Amino acid sequence: DNWAFLYAQRLALKQELPLHVCFCLVPKFLEATIRHYRFLLRGLQEVAEECAELNISFHLLLGYAKDVLPAFVVEHGVGGLVTDFSPLRLPRQWVEDVRERLPEDVPFAQVDAHNIVPCWVASPKQEYSARTIRGKIHAQLPEFLTEFPPVVRHPHLPSCPAEPIAWEACYSSLQVDHTVKEVEWATPGTAAGLAVLKSFIAERLKSFSTHRNDPNKAALSNLSPWLHFGQVSTQRAILEVQKHRRKYKDSVDAFVEEAVVRRELAENFCYYNENYDSVQGAYDWAQTTLKLHAKDKRPYLYSLQELEQGTTHDPLWNAAQLQMVREGKMHGFLRMYWAKKILEWTRCPEEALQFAIYLNDRYELDGRDPNGYGRADTLSLCPTGCLWSICGIHDQGWAERTVFGKIRYMNYAGCKRKFDVEQFERRYAPTH
Repeated sequence: DNWAFLYAQRLALKQELPLHVCFCLVPKFLEATIRHYRFLLRGLQEVAEECAELNISFHLLLGYAKDVLPAFVVEHGVGGLVTDFSPLRLPRQWVEDVRERLPEDVPFAQVDAHNIVPCWVASPKQEYSARTIRGKIHAQLPEFLTEFPPVVRHPHLPSCPAEPIAWEACYSSLQVDHTVKEVEWATPGTAAGLAVLKSFIAERLKSFSTHRNDPNKAALSNLSPWLHFGQVSTQRAILEVQKHRRKYKDSVDAFVEEAVVRRELAENFCYYNENYDSVQGAYDWAQTTLKLHAKDKRPYLYSLQELEQGTTHDPLWNAAQLQMVREGKMHGFLRMYWAKKILEWTRCPEEALQFAIYLNDRYELDGRDPNGYGRADTLSLCPTGCLWSICGIHDQGWAERTVFGKIRYMNYAGCKRKFDVEQFERRYAPTH
């Protein structure tokens, strides 16, 4: 279920050439830890096995693409290169670096393989909100939301087979923190991800529209780790969920809104706004109001260490933080509350954003993702948009108050009105 892979195979079949798949394993990526790299690498082992069954060579190259890929292209006489797409700064730089170093006669194509409507097709500019992009996305879904053709067993074999991959040696090449452990609930790989999708449709989809904002109810898809690592395609998830529209119309519509419209809105934000991870990326009204209230007295001030350990005065916030640390996933509704409280309890909006992005990217399996920066809603699938929660991106100005200014406010009492807060607090109480 990968349009870049499918396009590359189509080119190879047309030219009657072998097909190679390369993954360049970088030693570090933003705040990723061994939790993320193990999920990634165990998923890639499954990819390597599937490629072998399809007569397609899979290569794991250690290092940055600019350092290892151009040499691979020359050595193997590769006639064309296809890559996928990310709107984030670092992956875009990787693509640019490879482009500059490729032999001039090797064509290089990029395919947006993970959005349903390709990012640059959905809109030619930064969209203000879900309201402004929704119609554009829905108008193009009939063209892009189609079944995937299969990747077929490749008839043209390479002259020399791919070198066996020493998977354990891959780990020694990493320069990442090993203290953030793997989680037990999420098994990496496509097979496991598709099983989660199947269980969502069978057990949780029926209550998605009514209970997705209640952290005590099992109503979410829980798919975000597999979607983030490309182990399950969002398009596959939508195609499967839509088969149940007649039975669960409200839930299916809500899922499409979150997984397609809101998710692609976040991609749009990161693609067209180079300051997607800083206060400078916010709208003028939000920057103004945050500046006006930057010196307001905070009710509490916490260090990054206190936040990371979940030792604030607020038992709900602590429980949400501990859920993220232990499970690599925080409930979507609480991600908004969590980020907004960081704004309230740190010295300035810049520090709040820095802390929120650091914690999200370090612990969430689906961190380091466009949705972590620009997402705006109840977030059933992906990380809170830190800039939505802290800087009002994709939102409007609200009644002015201390610290927040006109940024949308959330508090403990509001959470108590929505769900049984104490039940959630008991579930994630500190263990010491």
